[in-house]
Amino acid sequence: MDTQKRLHENISALADGELADSERELALAALDTAEGQAAWRAYHLAGDVLRDQAGGALSAGFSASLAARLAAEPVYTAGAAPAERAGDPSAPAPDQAESPADVILP
Repeated sequence: MDTQKRLHENISALADGELADSERELALAALDTAEGQAAWRAYHLAGDVLRDQAGGALSAGFSASLAARLAAEPVYTAGAAPAERAGDPSAPAPDQAESPADVILP
């Protein structure tokens, strides 16, 4: 296992109160780095979200930005004619039925 991954796992376990005493010194040393501090904040934020305790509000303009990004997404049309898919190399052959899983999964 690489060192960075192990440090992140130790920081995560420390944030969850599940870190073995033998690993505590290494995790605390990692918290003295900018990357370690960022990981600590990220794990705490993830925990807050999972416990539904995140106390943040959406930034100004978030809704408009999300709406604009969604509007820019291509529209999927079930049963689109093969000519409409001609430029898409991942589109199924005309004689293949397309399942919903083909649309969602790569």
